[in-house]
Amino acid sequence: MGVFERFLSAWVGLGMLAGIVGGVLFPELFSLLGDIQYAQINMVIAVLIWLMIYPMMMQVDFASIKQFHRRPKGLVVTIVVNWFIKPFSMALLAIFFIRYLFGGWISPSLGEEYIAGMILLGVAPCTAMVFVWSQLTRGDANYTVVQVAINDLIMVVAFAPIAALLLGVTDITVPWDTLLLSVTLFVVIPLIAGAITRHYLHRKGSKQDKLDKLAATLKPFSILGLVGTVVLLFGFQAQTIIDNPLDIILIAIPLLIQTYLIFAVAYMWMKKWKQPHNIAAPGAMIGASNFFELAVAVAISLFGIHSGAALATVVGVLVEVPVMLSLVAYANKTRHQFGADAA
Repeated sequence: MGVFERFLSAWVGLGMLAGIVGGVLFPELFSLLGDIQYAQINMVIAVLIWLMIYPMMMQVDFASIKQFHRRPKGLVVTIVVNWFIKPFSMALLAIFFIRYLFGGWISPSLGEEYIAGMILLGVAPCTAMVFVWSQLTRGDANYTVVQVAINDLIMVVAFAPIAALLLGVTDITVPWDTLLLSVTLFVVIPLIAGAITRHYLHRKGSKQDKLDKLAATLKPFSILGLVGTVVLLFGFQAQTIIDNPLDIILIAIPLLIQTYLIFAVAYMWMKKWKQPHNIAAPGAMIGASNFFELAVAVAISLFGIHSGAALATVVGVLVEVPVMLSLVAYANKTRHQFGADAA
């Protein structure tokens, strides 16, 4: 493990601090970078995430993907946790904490908006960053692609009905441009690029050796992409963090509990069903993390850019990276509790 991986939490912590300081001192610069977006997706962050995902996509073997049906239990856990547990546990936690436990510190109208934003996060399991968490836990690249692909297909038909049910409204408009562009940017394009890379190296001979060397060369850039993403996310929201410290903490508490709860349910279920670690860890990460681009876009379209719902989804973005890194560390420490990884 190189210096980048050993001190990854420290780099992320410094990135968070640099983002807040930079956002306060150079708001025009971060505003300019923040405006480089399409369909609520920031293109600068998209490039950084793509840089993180590409090394993993190079490891995807399309011939092996066809064998995913030999381990259907991993997919069952992912689907059930993401769509039958996570949205409803998030709604319950949000209502309990925001409406009742923290009701004395938050106005009722603003609290309801916070709850709505948190529900939107709960109905949007991860599409992009899970590839990063999978790579950091040495996940099965082929199986992770299948897990994410099936999850995205379900999201197309299930996101709006579940969100409408939990929010108590009937006019949920799914921003299809955000959903489709995210899947294209974070799954389709890097997957194609990885396949082209594998094909090119195969023509040159000794494909695996060359792949390993290229992956090792790109690893520092992948970590820099992660840290750069953190800097931008915290820089974009620096003033919000400074202006609303108490509300952000209150919103973060149920989000943190939800993240650890969903990971624990999926991870322990995978273990009980004797799934290998390189399938269990990424599968648990999908539900624990969120498709924040979609949640933010829907919150803004329904409640407005300055609403409490939008702020709640942004808090979800802010807490995700450090929390998920802690889960990555835990998953790596508990690898020995699982059987041999799937080949």
